Amino acid sequence: MKIYKTTNGIVIEKNGDYYFKEGIDWDNFMNTDPLIDHIESAIGSFNKIQSEEFDQLKIMAPVSKQEVWAAGVTYLRSRDARIEESKDAGGGTFYDKVYLAERPELFFKATPYRVVHPGEHVRIRKDSSWNVPEPELTLFINNRGKIAGYSIGNDMSSRSIEGENPLYLPQAKVYDGSAAIGPCVYVSKDGLPPQTLITILIERNGQNVFDGQVRVDRIKRDLNELAEYLYRECSFPHGCFLMTGTGVVPPNEFTLQEADQISISIDNIGTLKNTVAL
Repeated sequence: MKIYKTTNGIVIEKNGDYYFKEGIDWDNFMNTDPLIDHIESAIGSFNKIQSEEFDQLKIMAPVSKQEVWAAGVTYLRSRDARIEESKDAGGGTFYDKVYLAERPELFFKATPYRVVHPGEHVRIRKDSSWNVPEPELTLFINNRGKIAGYSIGNDMSSRSIEGENPLYLPQAKVYDGSAAIGPCVYVSKDGLPPQTLITILIERNGQNVFDGQVRVDRIKRDLNELAEYLYRECSFPHGCFLMTGTGVVPPNEFTLQEADQISISIDNIGTLKNTVAL
């Protein structure tokens, strides 16, 4: 099942049908544990709507009061890219150590108001010369520290800033319009299959300028392990979203430009589309 946040309510998609209800508190609904059982019991109080009615609704990022965090260097491809971008600054070996370390790299990514909605503009920094999107499986972790659902995240990154010095990571990662999440939260008793594909397509003036894909099972870290480390000394009373790292990195000669169209798809979840702005 999929849960969508709208401007005035919640939509549940089940078996291709849509159910809508206004006036639901997003945070309370999403933190009812177990979430999938709560959805099943609540859906009877929702109104069934047609797909045409669903298409007319404004779909928001599935975020209310949740912080967004991210994990780094969780795929081999990401490790190699970080080593390459930081080698001239002497920081390349840091990323190799992180990839092999017991403790994962976790960092703060966005406050709720900085999260971009589906269809809206993600941003590249004006003081960065090398910018890329990072397509990432994103976990919704409830206020008890349990993975309750899955979404799609775009971790916009300023590689020129991070490559200059690893200590500049917050400036490379955290700025207005640097994170997009959506279009929904996917909930399943069985989680996501290991062969789940993450794909990205970047179009410029109607032309494909980059595409790539990776399977979720290429991630080095266990998803529950990432959630456990994040919640060790942090409390999240409304739950939290955690981007789990990227295994798809454009070539070094590529950088985003204004008006580029970014489409990130994950099997079972859907597609997150955004346009680049300065």
